[in-house]
Amino acid sequence: MQTIFEWDFRGQPSAGLPAILDQNIKEFGVGLGDEKQFSNDIVNGIIDHLSEIDDIIVKYAPNWPLEKITVMDRNILRIGIWEMKFNPDVPPKVAINEAIELGKSYGGIASGKFVNGVLGSLYKDMYPNGEPETEKNK
Repeated sequence: MQTIFEWDFRGQPSAGLPAILDQNIKEFGVGLGDEKQFSNDIVNGIIDHLSEIDDIIVKYAPNWPLEKITVMDRNILRIGIWEMKFNPDVPPKVAINEAIELGKSYGGIASGKFVNGVLGSLYKDMYPNGEPETEKNK
């Protein structure tokens, strides 16, 4: 989250993203081990699908232009949407819950509710008959 936040806060310099991630891992990720790859997967996944993810945010938060959503909330949504749509290893309900908790911890007073509203609406459209049962969400 820190890396995506910094990248967006700095104006989304594409060339600077690997350097931001490396610096954050050095500063905050001592002893992460395999989690470094997970961080890389999230960052690269968001960048690879950024326009599609941002289109989803715009669709599900129609009263909030993308640039008017706080940098923190916008990037929490990006992580949540990437996990829901592009990372089959994370059950969608877990992605939503994690994003809500990030919003409550790092966002503003209404961030948790805002994130829940956007991701909850996306979830309802993705699974109109309920999430299919798989080995991962049994």
